[in-house]
Amino acid sequence: MNAPWVDLRSDTVTRPSAAMRAAMMAAPLGDDVFGDDPTVNALQADVAARLGFEAALFVPTGTQSNLCALMSHCQRGDEYLVGQMAHCYRWEGGGAAVLGSIQPQALTQQPDGSLSLADIEAAIKPDDAHFARTRLLCLENTIGGQVLSADYMVAASALALRHGLARHLDGARLFNAAAAQAGDVLANARAICANFDSVSVCFSKGLGAPAGSVLCGSADLIARARRWRKVAGGGMRQTGLLAAAAQYALDHHLERLRQDHALAHQLAQGLQGLQGLRVELPHTNIVFVDVAPERGAALQAHLKAAGILITGLYRLRFVTHLDVDAAGIDRTIAALRQFFR
Repeated sequence: MNAPWVDLRSDTVTRPSAAMRAAMMAAPLGDDVFGDDPTVNALQADVAARLGFEAALFVPTGTQSNLCALMSHCQRGDEYLVGQMAHCYRWEGGGAAVLGSIQPQALTQQPDGSLSLADIEAAIKPDDAHFARTRLLCLENTIGGQVLSADYMVAASALALRHGLARHLDGARLFNAAAAQAGDVLANARAICANFDSVSVCFSKGLGAPAGSVLCGSADLIARARRWRKVAGGGMRQTGLLAAAAQYALDHHLERLRQDHALAHQLAQGLQGLQGLRVELPHTNIVFVDVAPERGAALQAHLKAAGILITGLYRLRFVTHLDVDAAGIDRTIAALRQFFR
């Protein structure tokens, strides 16, 4: 197999472009733990301003960003409401419980990735010593590649406020959610963020930076989060190298997310009608394909032999990103069709 790999495992596999690498090498640096890395400071101020928050904090990973948010909103014995399939509950090592003594109340998600408003309201505990104190509602957008509707976010936010809950958004793919709507991507992202007290945004997925997330919120919340970042080992030094990559992504890679969405639709459409698999039409850049459990391993091996990487065994996940082009999608469709023939 001489052609380059088509890596559809995740949008985290992207490599920095030549222009992004140049921006990293040119970045002025300082010591971020002392607060004097100018590139980090500029990124934090820029992201906060663009998304409508008072302050922001650059952290190494989305997992740490969510953890710092949860521990800044909640204290020991508090509780956050979250979806069963939400990343900050299911795939982040139980950090809030392990490190923060914060209880998750995981709710079953609806087919569109949302939490039923009735389920949220029913899960809020009364002020009673028998119960953990319900303090925070956590949503995720996109969730499994699906976009939460604007009306839903407004309604969920209003419900939380009526009950005195803070609101956090895991917006690891916030800009994918924004790019799935018509109009300016940044304006759409800011409108989503208006429903939340804190938002975590990842730069190492579809935006193509090598690492880094930014947590946005009030000045007081970010001051608390900065302390928790240190406790969690996230105080890096000359991290302007990474912040410069995130800044480049913010300045150059927002609108192009729609290309990833188009390629995901191209893939899904190209697999329609194949016997032996079921394809979900994507909202954004993630395509899920269901196959019989006994065929999943063989299919993955067949694709790998063709130079195509995916994840999953019976529920397969294909993720498009800036290092995947139309030719790679055509190769993937052809390989899948060959397997199911």
